[in-house]
Amino acid sequence: MTIRGERRQQAADLGLAMVVLVVVGTAISANVGSAGAEPPVAAYGFGLLLSGLMFVRRRWPVATLVVTAAALLVYYLLSYPPVGLAVPVAAALYSAAEQGKLRWAVGTAVALLVISTTARTAHGDDPAYLYGFELATSVGLMAAVIALGDTVRSRRGWRAELDKQARAARAEREREAARRVGEERLRIARDLHDLLGHTISVISLHTDVAREALRDDPDAAERSLAVVRDACGDVVAELRASLRALREPPLADQGRLAPVPGLGRLDELARPAREAGLEVGVSVRGTPVPLPAVADATAYRVVQEALVNVLKHAEAHRVEIELAYGEEALVVRVADDGKGGPGEGKGGFDDGKGAPGEGEGLDGGWGIMGMRERVGLLGGTLRVSSRPSEGFEVEARVPYGDRT
Repeated sequence: MTIRGERRQQAADLGLAMVVLVVVGTAISANVGSAGAEPPVAAYGFGLLLSGLMFVRRRWPVATLVVTAAALLVYYLLSYPPVGLAVPVAAALYSAAEQGKLRWAVGTAVALLVISTTARTAHGDDPAYLYGFELATSVGLMAAVIALGDTVRSRRGWRAELDKQARAARAEREREAARRVGEERLRIARDLHDLLGHTISVISLHTDVAREALRDDPDAAERSLAVVRDACGDVVAELRASLRALREPPLADQGRLAPVPGLGRLDELARPAREAGLEVGVSVRGTPVPLPAVADATAYRVVQEALVNVLKHAEAHRVEIELAYGEEALVVRVADDGKGGPGEGKGGFDDGKGAPGEGEGLDGGWGIMGMRERVGLLGGTLRVSSRPSEGFEVEARVPYGDRT
């Protein structure tokens, strides 16, 4: 609890203690029924005791109630001036109910009423006045203060529950935001892996072409070096955008810092491979349909990673890229005529359920793993097959999902 809250409680306890002291002290001073007689000083001591108990009512609500009731009984046994029954004990009853001790409050009130009514009946008090006014008034006042205390407790609990729910909702929103940031950073890491792998392969390939053609065909060497320069510029721009995204994760309503690549950039993706002398064929089957951004980017990255594998390992002369649009999914197939691998399914995943293989031609397994994860997140499958002298074939089924 804050210092301000503690001070507010102390002020409330002080105010309640003063009210009890004034009410009981006034009743004692009135000395109803003993005309002209001065009330004993000890009677005021009971008033001080009842008011002093208000300072410990929060810490020991039951003890405060029991001591108040016992003191009131002793007070009347000593035949001190009447101060009523409900008024002196009202604050203690309220405190007990407020602190959740409802049974103690009700039980003590009932016990006091029974003892007081029985004793006064035996003493010969007027039954009409006793039962018709005194008892009804005491019951009503006690019930009111108990109900008030319980209401305050319930309202405080209700507010605490609302605060708890608000904190839980806030924590859930923070966890969701952190999860989305983590997913975004993972996406950026995957994109960087794909981009760097592709760009380094292009740079390595065109550097070899430029080195071999430098003396015999300077124009070809110059074109290859131009491709290397463009690739370096593209990867630097992508790295800068990725670093900005990692330092300041974009909010949901801000969009991405750079456009998400898609199949619309397929020719741009294949251009460096073609300029290096690799024949790249692109074919489309079925009726092309607009793809969701995530499906479009996934298909693009599958083609990109497959081309990286071809450029780095396959020693191929031709690669075929086929896009087959079905009713529910796009099937992306990339096949080359390179040296292939040791056997069917080696070096990759089969139907998206295998484990990384040991055959070469698959970027150590990590490139295929990245493709499988991307496709798997959309509910698709990935198949990689390879046979000696028949090249590699990567086939990914990318579901459309919700295209609305």
